Amino acid sequence: MTVGCIIQARMGSSRLPGKVMMDVEKDKPVLYYVINQLRYCKLIDKLIVATTTLAEDDKIVKYCNDLGVDSYRGSAQNVLDRYYQCAKKFSISTIVRIPSDKPLIDPEIVDDVIDKFRFNAFDYVINFSPPTFPSGTEVEVFSFKTLETAWKNAELPSEKEHVTSYIDNHKEKFKIFNVTMLEDLSRYRWAVDRIEDLTLVRNIASKIKKRPILMIDIIDLFKKEPQLADINKNVSREEGNLKSLKEDSEYLKSRKTTN
Repeated sequence: MTVGCIIQARMGSSRLPGKVMMDVEKDKPVLYYVINQLRYCKLIDKLIVATTTLAEDDKIVKYCNDLGVDSYRGSAQNVLDRYYQCAKKFSISTIVRIPSDKPLIDPEIVDDVIDKFRFNAFDYVINFSPPTFPSGTEVEVFSFKTLETAWKNAELPSEKEHVTSYIDNHKEKFKIFNVTMLEDLSRYRWAVDRIEDLTLVRNIASKIKKRPILMIDIIDLFKKEPQLADINKNVSREEGNLKSLKEDSEYLKSRKTTN
């Protein structure tokens, strides 16, 4: 079983364009942090950055080459196809999905979710439905067979834009497990969607000197400096989902008019 972590990254983020290459520390952009945190995982065999074929993403490919990290280029809109083709090319049997908006992804949490997948007969293991972990520590693990099923059957725009939406929309077809924490910490957020989020991550990275930075380190910091968690308290978590629902609705309407 080859466990491959595919990090999806692009320059064209609608909410914070170019965020993956914005510095957290000097010469250490968001993408550096995502990759570096994941390099501490004990259960990942391969790390690949999956970006698009758009010219603006040449910068990401060059950066990956400079860091000695594999990259793959695929569809800008159909991220599901990008993942499928990437997993196929690198012969990955177990896929760990980490979007590049998680510069403080916790390698211990990632390994824990992989562990749950490895020793049980699940198709898809996650840690956010319902959420108990902070936003920015979400992990998805699924088999190549599960990815292929989604790739073959996905129809809605959201199912192609969001790699695992098809699985979520057809739960009855898959064996799914959600990893939870005893204490609900989902009120915290250090994913990067807006400039306020990046400001918070920069603060965390400057105040915590050890690497990797773990969830427990950040929670400890927030207990000492509770004002930090207010930096991005007004950022909506639902913007991306609302956009996808609108696109799905337009797609379904257009299908009705053509039938």
